[in-house]
Parts: sequence; C-alpha cells; structure tokens
Amino acid sequence: MKVPFNWLKEYVDLDVTPQELAQRMTMAGLEAEQIDYIGDTWDNVFVAEVEKVEPHPDADRLVLATASAGEHRLTVVTGAPNIAEGQKVALALAGARLIDAYADEPRLKTLKPGKIRGILSEGMVCSEKELGLSDEHEGIMVLPDDAPVGAPLADYLGDAVIEFEITPNLVHAFSMVGIAREASAVL
Repeated sequence: MKVPFNWLKEYVDLDVTPQELAQRMTMAGLEAEQIDYIGDTWDNVFVAEVEKVEPHPDADRLVLATASAGEHRLTVVTGAPNIAEGQKVALALAGARLIDAYADEPRLKTLKPGKIRGILSEGMVCSEKELGLSDEHEGIMVLPDDAPVGAPLADYLGDAVIEFEITPNLVHAFSMVGIAREASAVL
C-alpha cells in the first residue's frame, strides 16, 4: 500500500522524517518496502498564474502564454488546448529537468530556451506526464486556485510516498486510517 506522507500527517502528528517513520514501522512489523519522492527532480519549476494568452502569429495550433511566478515572468509558446487566462499552472524555467513526454521510455531532459516558429520560448507550462505524475499529456496541469504563486512546485505538491507490504494478517492496515493507527502506536 502506498502512503503519502503529507496525507498521513492529516491523521497523526508526525515529528519524524519519512525515512525514520518507515524504519520504525518496519521494526514494528509493518514492512516499508521503499520510499518514492514526488517532486525531487522539480528544480526550476514554480507555481505560476497565466496572465495573458494570445494566438501565435505564425501557427494556428500554438499560443503565446504569459505567466508570472513571483519574480519570474515569461512568455512561453505552447500548444496546450486547455490553457486560459487566470489559471494556476506549473511553469518550468530553463534548466528544469522534466520527463520527456515523447520518448518511449521515461527519461529526464533538461529544458533549454529555443525558438518555436520564430518566437523565443524560455520556459514551459507542464503537463502531468512531464512532471512524472501520470500519463496525462493532452494539456497542461491546472492547479487549484489557492496554489501559492511563485512557490516552488516541489514545496506545493512534492511529497514522500512510503510503500508498505501488507500481509493478509494485517488487514487493518489496508487503509490510511489503519496505517495512521499503526504510526500513532509506533510513535
């Protein structure tokens, strides 16, 4: 069972790291197999607000989106069909390492500034696939309205996910509440 650490903190006061919790739970009989970190590769990716969307002068399917992420304000070229003014989005700046959405095997690529149909694009608005969150690549990932503009995306959405091996004799641990009870008992 995969347990997001931040979700578990909604049920239990945790004053330990994910690694320490995994080790203590394993010693108590609930084996933690691994810890995955969501957002550990999201350097130079910020929460941004789309200020303006204009059609690309030389392409029908592309638009120019101006997005602001605190001190970072740039115009990017995108073909995302779901982009609109006022949305909160994930904005990757040059140097960000993202999943290559068009590669057959998952691999990271470093974002570089480039011209797309004659317009310089120094960043990118990201889909869930490019961030490694899902296989969704039809459009950009739209964040909730309360997302803090300018915050690093890893601080907003990043998390540690502990994967526990649940054996048949521990059916009470097949839910977040069950894992929370176990964590509370261990701590």
